[in-house]
Parts: sequence; C-alpha cells; structure tokens
Amino acid sequence: MSFSYQNHSLHAESVDIADLMASYGSPLYVYSRTDIENNWREFDEAFGQHPHLVCYAVKANSNIAVLNVLAKIGAGFDIVSIGEFERVLAAGGQASKCVFSGVAKTQLEIERGLEVGIRCFNVESEAELNRIEQVATRLKVKAPISIRVNPNVDAKTHPYISTGLKENKFGVDIDDAIALYEKAHNSEYINVQGLDCHIGSQLTDVLPFIDALDKVLELISKLNDRGIEIAHLDLGGGVGIRYDDERVIDISAYVGEMLRRVGDLEIILEPGRAIVGNAGIFVTKVEFLKQNSDKSFAIIDGAMNDLLRPAFYGAYHNVLPINEAAKGVDAIWDLVGPICETGDFLAKDRQLSLSEGDYLAVMSAGAYGFTMSSNYNSRPRVAEVMVSGDTHHLIRKRETIQDLFNTEYIVQSG
Repeated sequence: MSFSYQNHSLHAESVDIADLMASYGSPLYVYSRTDIENNWREFDEAFGQHPHLVCYAVKANSNIAVLNVLAKIGAGFDIVSIGEFERVLAAGGQASKCVFSGVAKTQLEIERGLEVGIRCFNVESEAELNRIEQVATRLKVKAPISIRVNPNVDAKTHPYISTGLKENKFGVDIDDAIALYEKAHNSEYINVQGLDCHIGSQLTDVLPFIDALDKVLELISKLNDRGIEIAHLDLGGGVGIRYDDERVIDISAYVGEMLRRVGDLEIILEPGRAIVGNAGIFVTKVEFLKQNSDKSFAIIDGAMNDLLRPAFYGAYHNVLPINEAAKGVDAIWDLVGPICETGDFLAKDRQLSLSEGDYLAVMSAGAYGFTMSSNYNSRPRVAEVMVSGDTHHLIRKRETIQDLFNTEYIVQSG
C-alpha cells in the first residue's frame, strides 16, 4: 500500500496529503498510480505464460486517467454501458480487449461494439441473444459472444452484490445454457467464443470460485460433446480486498487452483475492486463537533452523495487522521455528513481524537466511491487527484454550483 505516515503526516506515495488538501480543497479523492499498476500486474503475472486477459471492471472507478494508466500496461476492460465503453476508447483502451457485460444492452450499444470490433458480448438472456443476432444480421457481421451462466453458487457476500444465485437477475440458468448455446451455434451471424460466469463481489474465500469453476467446466465438456467449441472461459471478478481485518484471497494461489483445472483454455478475469479499492482514499474535513449525553458526532464536509457505500451497504471503511500526532477531543465518534438524511454517515463508533478543521482519510475508497457519487442535495461532486511518486495531478476538477444546472431549462410561459 502506498498510503503511510511519514513524520506523523499521512502520505500518498511520497506526497503529503495535507499539501494536497491545500492545493485542491476538501473533500477529495486521492489515488496511487503505483498501487493501481501493481495490483493489475499481480493478476497478470500470476498466469505466467498461460493464455489469459485481465479485464479491469470499469464500473469500480471509471476516471479516464485510471483507465489510461491501465491501458498503457496492457489491460483489457470489462464494460457494462456504452458510456463506459467510450471512456475506455477515449483513454486509449483497445476495443479488441473489451468484454461487454450487463443485462440490458441496447441496439445502439450493440451496434457500437460491432462497429469498433469489441472482443466479446457476454450474453445474459435469450432475448439479448436475439437482439444481438438481429443487429449483426442487419450489419452483415458475425457478433462474438459468450453466454453468462448462472451456476447457482452462493458467494456468501452482501445480497446486493451477490450475482450467482437463481434469484439474481444476472445470467442464464446453467440448466438452460446448452439449448441457448445450440441456438447461438446454429446462427449465421453469431460467433460463439466463450463461456462467462460471475458469482458476486467482495469475496474473501476461494471456495465459491472453485465451486463455480467446476460446474462451468462440466458444462464446457458437454458443449464440446455437441461440437460447440469454447475458446475462452471468463470467470468474472469479485476478489475482495481488506477494508478492516478480513482474510483476503492469495491471487497467485487462486490462479494456480484455476490453472490446474482448465487445461489450455484461455482465461479472462474481470477484477475491479481488487485493482483500485485500496489504491484510493477519500479525504474529508471536520466542520463541527457535536456531543450529547448519548453520542458524539463529528460533522464532516464529505457525505453519502460523495461516498455511498457506508449508507447503501452498511460498508466499513477504516478512518485515519491526516496528522496522527494531532490532539483534540478523545471520544467514540460517528462521522456524519451535511445531507438531510439520518443515513448520511461515513463511519460509526470510531475512537478518534478530533478538533474542528482536522482532515480525515476514509481508506480503501478507490472502488465504488466516485463512480457511485451524485449531486443529491445539489452538492457539486468532488475533485480527484492521482499521485505518482513525488508528483500529483488533477484528474477531475471539482464541480461548481453553476455546473449543477447548466443542462437545465426554465419553461418560458406564454
């Protein structure tokens, strides 16, 4: 990790966070380029010479500077919308290294993917396969597809980020997959390339992955018996990170378990959180301290519109003072924001010594932080900065109040 204390002040790589706050203001997202690159390479290098493609899941953090850093070192990309796709292309990513996931692909999205030579569409339903075939027929091109199979494996994660059960909206029931593969195989304008499987996010145990892998390998064997060749197996993402004291998956051991089972089959992985989660922090300022007989509240300038995960998932993020030597009021604090919602908090019951004006770092905020942010309560979205060694770069400027309504119009009466 590139976030550490140096002379009692929290640094991002070699840059003092306090200096970043003076330059860019609060609240602020800060990312470490070194961590992003190293995290991706850990996946890539674990495969050695085995055919593979590590596709970063853009939804985790879609800033084009982040995407450009990854594109430069050879990453592929997992996208779920045309907006993410265009971001990747604008950042220098290659369409031939992009896989298109998501349950509701539009005709426009399919056309654009085929126009620029996307690597593969991950098909989530028979209706979607029909639409892809219709668009490909009209354009007179063969659409590359894999089918996302739902293996009915319990990832044992938060229900909002579990995707591999029959009750989830994603994918095709594994028992129905053969018939859909046969339909795709018999189409003049569909090119069956792979099989896709993703069971959930923030997994900290390798066993659900292996359970799902064994099920889809059995399916691939059955498809081969029917003359349907599968060239690649996309096992999705979902590898968890350490937010608190979680046991996390050893990447090389996980990939090793995989490679012992798959033979020469090309593997695609789609990590997102594992690439950027611990590579970013969210920094916020204490505006007021408010205590009563029951609770101590640190009222901060960051809010649920800036970092939704605690309010939405009940997610835990470690919180560190920027100045670890600062002395203030010692108490067990709830860190609450300015939004007019009781659910507006970033952390609860944290033992901290605080004063008004202190800066606090909400750790492990690089994934699903800015990408899930909004303008709720008409709050401008915050700035983002990337640090590399002893240098820092603004990669998204802070929105202004004027930005909030630049695209809105007053109805002219009469």
